[in-house]
Amino acid sequence: MRLWKNFCIPMIAVGYSSGDKMRELALHVLDLVQNSLRAGASLIEIEITESTDLDQLTITVRDNGCGMDEELREKVLDPFTTTRTTRRVGLGLPLMQMAAQQAGGSIAVDSAPGKGTVVKAVFQHSHIDRMPLGDMAGTVLSVIISNPDIDLVYKHRVNGREWELDTRLIKAEVGEEALGLPAVIDWLRSYLEEGQNYLYGGVTADEVSR
Repeated sequence: MRLWKNFCIPMIAVGYSSGDKMRELALHVLDLVQNSLRAGASLIEIEITESTDLDQLTITVRDNGCGMDEELREKVLDPFTTTRTTRRVGLGLPLMQMAAQQAGGSIAVDSAPGKGTVVKAVFQHSHIDRMPLGDMAGTVLSVIISNPDIDLVYKHRVNGREWELDTRLIKAEVGEEALGLPAVIDWLRSYLEEGQNYLYGGVTADEVSR
């Protein structure tokens, strides 16, 4: 079930205490997806591009949620900006910004009311302080299982190899309700893992598509 379904809470930081640790970038991606859900998004796109030739890792999260006005967008990377008075401090996007800057990169936020939000973070791929990407297969699987009513598109490119998962196509085949069935979850897990193997040279594209 999607939280905050009837409210428009812009895609900003969800809020962490100073003791919380983000040890891999996949957790930052999950944080951004959760913010998109709070913004009422029905379509979320995750795009990751890795290029060792360009020495660059780019993470983009795009949604069709309620978006932010210019005033809030300009403040959204401030760790003390929040749309909920019950939160002491919001650190999701500022933490992502800090992770990017520590790895020689940057972050950009593009948003407008009623037009959704795009967050793009760029990292120097080989930077000694760049966090590992982490378990993107597990992250995407958890989002799909927890939010079957949301359409999720996951695109990942690594040095010319490209792989994509689109839940709209899966739902057209098995139905939205089937996403929670053990057999479908097992298939999704296997498909995601095979996709990661393909991207990093483990299997061929034909083997993944079977």
